[in-house]
Amino acid sequence: MSLRKFYKIFSSELSLLLGLSIAALFLWLIALGNLPLRDWDEGYYGVVARDMFRTGNWIYPTYLDEPFLFKPPLMMWLIAISYHWGKINEFTTRFPGAFLTACGVPLLYLLGREVFFNRLPAIFSALVYLTLLPIVRHGRLAMLDGAINTFLILSLWSLLKARQESKWAIGFGIGMGAIALTKGVLVLVLGAIVIVFILVNKQAKLLLNPYLWLGGFLGFLPVVAWYLAQIQQYGNVFIEVHFQSQSFDRLSTSLDGHKREIWYYFIELVKYTVPWLIFLPGGLSLAWQQRDRSWGVLVLTASIIYMGTISIMGTKLPWYIMPIYPFFALAVGVYLEKLWQNDKKYSKFLFGFFIFLAIATLGGCIYFILADPQPVLIVMSLALMMTMVLTAWKVQNSDRNFIPVLFVGFYITLLLFVTSQSWVWELNETFPVQPVANLIQTHVPPKTEIYTSFAYERPSLDFYSDRRVTAKDLTSLQQLESKKAYLLLDKAALETLQLPNSLSLGTAEGFTLLVSQPYSQAN
Repeated sequence: MSLRKFYKIFSSELSLLLGLSIAALFLWLIALGNLPLRDWDEGYYGVVARDMFRTGNWIYPTYLDEPFLFKPPLMMWLIAISYHWGKINEFTTRFPGAFLTACGVPLLYLLGREVFFNRLPAIFSALVYLTLLPIVRHGRLAMLDGAINTFLILSLWSLLKARQESKWAIGFGIGMGAIALTKGVLVLVLGAIVIVFILVNKQAKLLLNPYLWLGGFLGFLPVVAWYLAQIQQYGNVFIEVHFQSQSFDRLSTSLDGHKREIWYYFIELVKYTVPWLIFLPGGLSLAWQQRDRSWGVLVLTASIIYMGTISIMGTKLPWYIMPIYPFFALAVGVYLEKLWQNDKKYSKFLFGFFIFLAIATLGGCIYFILADPQPVLIVMSLALMMTMVLTAWKVQNSDRNFIPVLFVGFYITLLLFVTSQSWVWELNETFPVQPVANLIQTHVPPKTEIYTSFAYERPSLDFYSDRRVTAKDLTSLQQLESKKAYLLLDKAALETLQLPNSLSLGTAEGFTLLVSQPYSQAN
């Protein structure tokens, strides 16, 4: 290869990676702090990172000075560093996870370059991943799952690069170690996928690569050190909470009422991956036909093992499905490349599908106008409707440019969505915490526990109030009147309890803050 040709290819690759990175970072970081933190993960990780930031205790995470034994600390470390750079706020809390998730887009392109013969399916796969609603939304939240995906993609890319240059295998171990230091035993499932892929793809010699073991040593050394420190500090309590309750029990039992049918994640896939879902069956069919190639083995292995594992788990939460999406994007990307190269007429079903989406989007636009008149959401629905109409028209005319129209239109739609007041829709499920937190901060001394009649505890309220707000039943709240305690009661509890020896300190969002006084003080 001539030097000029090499430079042309290199500069082209660099430009593409730069473009993908800028598009991803812009989508994940714009208006990142425009909404409050939500329950549960965001509140938990924000409080733990703030404790680290204030105390300098990075080894033994705490939640309002109490041991936090649920998750490994990597994400909380990164959030605490973000607090050092930009103070404590919503943007800095979400920034590490959002940044890492955005990095998954160019990395998926690089992974695609390793498993596909052509460049185009790698580009399409990265663009599908860029415009997947669950990846964008969950990746922007202060959660672990978007970062887990990026670490997984990095691990796979490094492993495949090691086929030509053995030193790249170091990245595999580091990526797997990062997964373990972020979400603990999940690394066992994802590691099993990689091992099966290696064996089925007939590349077992990669397991003999000394750089693979060096990377594993470097990646897992901090993991082992941190776990040993926790066991030494907390003993069996850490093992029971971290490993048993928070990990292995979720395989067999439903924790906190999160029990769903075995097909739950397939429904989640259908609900949140439109419009790319329509191309998934074709992509999986191609994967089966090309199961002798790396990409086919990878997609089929990951899909079967991971979807099978999470489907039989007793505890089911929406974000558990996140690691399937890189493989979803690869399958869809390769099928889009086939459609791009196809010079035949597209199916009438494809045309009808986009017409249906256009009509459905028009209905959504009317709903937003009548029920939730946010200008951004109205413009978003109009943009999406125009995208679907233009896509249907191009499909009808056998114009392969319907694919870039979809990418651009859906990217703009997601951009409008994340700048709206609705992208964290869980905030609408119950009362806003910030006014209540302001009431608490005004009247309750620091490091004082508050007891509430609300049905459950809200970590986001703990974050904003900077105090522990513990849920109690009415009987327990009644008993607290005999000693000085701060009570946060809704209207019904306030009327039922009738606490004559309590002083009202104020009301916010339907909750009254009281301080109960012992009888000797009240008299």
